[in-house]
Amino acid sequence: MLRAHRRAAGLTQQELAARAGVGVRTVRELERGRAVRPQRGTVDLLAEALGLTATARTRFIETARGRLHDPGAEAGRAEVAERFHRTIALPPPLPLVGRDEDLRDVAGLLAAYDVVLLIGLAGVGKSCLALAVAHHVAGLFPGGVAGISISDISAADDILAGTASVFGVARAAELGERCAGEPCLLMVDGADRAPGATTAALTWLRANAPRLRLLVTSRQPVDLPCVVAWPVAPLDVPPPGAASSLGELSAYPAVSLFLERLRQVRRHPVEPAEVPVLGELVRRLGGLPLAIELAAARGRVLELTEILDRYGHRVLDLGERRPEGQTLRDAVAASYRLLGHTDQLALERLAAFAGRWSLDLAEELLSGAVHDVEAVVDRLVGLGLVGVRATGPLRFRLLDVVHDFVLERCAKGGHLEEVRTRHARLFARLAARTADDLAGPAMPVAVLMLDHLLSDLNAALHHAAGADPSTGLLLAGSLTRWWRFRGRDREGRGWLRRLLDDPRNAGADPAVRAWAQLGAATLAIEHGEGLAELAGARQSLETFTRLNDVGGQIAAHTCLSRLWQAVGGYDDARRHADAGLFLATRTGRRRQVLTAHNDLTWHDIRVGDLDTARQRLETVERLAGEADDARLRAVALAKLAEVARLDGRYAAAVDIGRRALELLAEVGDPGQRVRVQGTVGLALAESGGAAEAEAIRAALADAGQAADGTRAMIGGYLALARGERAHAAKLFESAAGALLGHHDARDVVEALVGVAASTDDPAGREPLLAQLDEVCQRGGLVLLPRDRALLRR
Repeated sequence: MLRAHRRAAGLTQQELAARAGVGVRTVRELERGRAVRPQRGTVDLLAEALGLTATARTRFIETARGRLHDPGAEAGRAEVAERFHRTIALPPPLPLVGRDEDLRDVAGLLAAYDVVLLIGLAGVGKSCLALAVAHHVAGLFPGGVAGISISDISAADDILAGTASVFGVARAAELGERCAGEPCLLMVDGADRAPGATTAALTWLRANAPRLRLLVTSRQPVDLPCVVAWPVAPLDVPPPGAASSLGELSAYPAVSLFLERLRQVRRHPVEPAEVPVLGELVRRLGGLPLAIELAAARGRVLELTEILDRYGHRVLDLGERRPEGQTLRDAVAASYRLLGHTDQLALERLAAFAGRWSLDLAEELLSGAVHDVEAVVDRLVGLGLVGVRATGPLRFRLLDVVHDFVLERCAKGGHLEEVRTRHARLFARLAARTADDLAGPAMPVAVLMLDHLLSDLNAALHHAAGADPSTGLLLAGSLTRWWRFRGRDREGRGWLRRLLDDPRNAGADPAVRAWAQLGAATLAIEHGEGLAELAGARQSLETFTRLNDVGGQIAAHTCLSRLWQAVGGYDDARRHADAGLFLATRTGRRRQVLTAHNDLTWHDIRVGDLDTARQRLETVERLAGEADDARLRAVALAKLAEVARLDGRYAAAVDIGRRALELLAEVGDPGQRVRVQGTVGLALAESGGAAEAEAIRAALADAGQAADGTRAMIGGYLALARGERAHAAKLFESAAGALLGHHDARDVVEALVGVAASTDDPAGREPLLAQLDEVCQRGGLVLLPRDRALLRR
C-alpha cells in the first residue's frame, strides 16, 4: 500500500523520505515488507507526506498497525476466495506481460480508495491490466466482482441497467441493498467513449451504493470525487546496445511480449543473427502493447528484418489486416482529439524534442504560447501521452507514436519548420549559456548534461544548418569544448566549417563568428590540421580586440599559442602565450592565468629548463586542486608526468600519469587521455617495463591516427631495448613522420633522436643528425641530457 501511494504521488523513495523527515532506509524496508510494525509516529509522518486524508488515511494507518490484511497476500489465497458466495461476472484474464508491479500497486490502491482510474493512451493495455487486477483482488470483495464496457452510444440509464444486470438484480435501485452487506467491485472499461453518461452513472452509484468500489479505464480523466488516477505507461524497451543475447533481451517486458505474440504466428525461433534487429524493432515500437502485437502479427509472412524495414519508420501505419481495421495512427488520433486547443498546441511544440526533456526546457520552448506549462505537462503525463522517469531533471518524453503522429500533423498543417526552428533556437541559447560552464569546477555537470541532450543537439544542428544558419553558428560555436572533451573534434570542426562557409552567415554577429572560427582552429589542432585554420584564428583575435572582449582575446591567444607550438613556431607560440598571461593577470582571471602558465611549460622544456617547468606545473596543479578544477589539474599532472619522463624519473612519470588518467576518466577529453597513456607507455618502455608498455601500445591501436606516432615510438624503445636496432630505427622514423604537425614539435625531435641513435652506419647517421639540428633550430629547441646520452650509445 505504501509503494502504491508513493508511486501514485509521483515520488521516489528518497523524495518521500525527505518530505516525511524519515530515513530512506525506513521507506525501503517498509516497502519490502521487512518492517512489520512501524512506529505510529512514522506512519503519521508518511501519511502526511503522501497527502492522505479521510478514509484513505484511516485505511493506511490501520494497515500499517496490522489491523487489516495485506491486499496482495489476501488476494492470492484460494481459500479466501472460496469462503464467500459471490458473483464474478468477468471474462477470464488475458496473459499479462511485464505488468507485475502495476498489478500489485493497483491492487494496493483498491484497498485504500473507492475509485481507481487507469488512464493512458489507446493501446497501452489499460483494459488488460484492469481485468487482471479485478481477478487478482476478487478475494477482497466477497459481495461480488463484475465488469461492464462503455460504448459511444451508452446513456447513463444504460450503464446503470448494465451494472444491475451483472450483479444479478432487476433494477439499479436495488444495487444499494445488493452491495450493502459485503464490499463489491465494478470494473468500468472505456469511460472516455461516453464521458458525460459515464460520469453521471458513476456519480449515482457512489451516492446510492457506497460500498461498491470502482475500477475504471479511460483515455481521459473522469470527474468524480476522491478518484485516484494511475497512469498506465508503455512497457520497458531495451536501450541501444543493452543486450547481446536473446536471453538478456527477453528480460525487457516489451521484448518478452513481442516474442510471445511472435510464437503464435511462426514456428521457428529467433536466430542469434536476428537479436540486434529484434532489439531495434522493439525500440521503434516504443513499448506500446498494441504496436507490439500488430508488428508481431506481421511475422506470419515477414522476417524480422523485413518488419523493421517496412514499419520501423512508419509505426503509425501498423493496423489490423481487415478493410475496416484501424491503424495505430487512428488509435493515437482518438486520444489526440480528446485534448483541448492549448494541450494540442503544447504537444506540437514538445514533439520537436528528440530525446528526454525537463520542465524548464518545456517552459522555455512553450513561452508565449502556453501560460501554465506545469499544468499542461501534468495533464499530458496523466493522459499517458508523455512518459516520465522517476528521477533527474530530464524526466519527460513523448511516447514514440505520439511524437510521430504530432509531427505528421505539423507537416500537414505547414508549420513543422516553425516548430523545429523554435526548438533549434532554444538549444542554441542553452548551449551559449552552458559554454562558460565547460571550464572549471562546473565542467563535469555541464558536459554530462550536453551528453544527455545529444539527440536534440544533433537535431537542432541539422535543422538550423539548412533553415536558420545564424542559429546554427551560435549553437556550433558554443559546443567546441564539449566536442573536444568527447573526442568528436572532426565532427565538430565539420559543422563549424560548414556554417562558417555558408554565405548566409557572412553578416552574422561578429562575436558569434569569432567564437566559431576559434572553435574550428581549436578542434583542428587535435588532429594535426591547425595550420588550415590559422587565418580564422587570427581573424577571431582581431575581432575580439576590436570588440574589447578580453575573454575572447585570451582564448584566441591560447589557441594561437598551441597552434604554433604544434608546428614548431617558437617565436609566435611564445608571443601569444605571454600575451594571454598578461591579459589574464591584468584582469584577475585566475583560471586563465593558470592555463597560461600550463602552456608556458612547453617553452621551459624547449630550452631544457625542466626544473622551472616542474615548479610551474606543481603550482598549477595545487591551485587547480584548491579551485576544484578537475580538468586543469589533470592536464597539469599530465605535463608533470611528461617532465618527469624527460628528466629520466620513469617511476614518478608512471605514477603521476596514472593519477592524471584517473581524473581524466571523470572529466572526459579522450585526446588528452591518449597523450597521457602514451607518456606512461613510453616511461615503461624506457625503464624496462616491457610487458606493460606493450599492453598500452596495443590499447592505443584503438585511438586512431592521432596515437600512431606514440605507438611507433613505444615500439622503437622496446625494440632498442631488445637490441633490434634496425627495427627500432624504422619505428622511430615512422613515429617522426606521424608526429610532424601534431601537438608538440618536441615529440618530433625525440623521434629523430631515436632514429639517429638506432642507426649504426655513420654515413646514414650524418644526414639524420643534420635534419635533427635543422628541426631544433627552426623550433628553438635544445636537446635534453637524455637525448644526448641516447645519441652517445
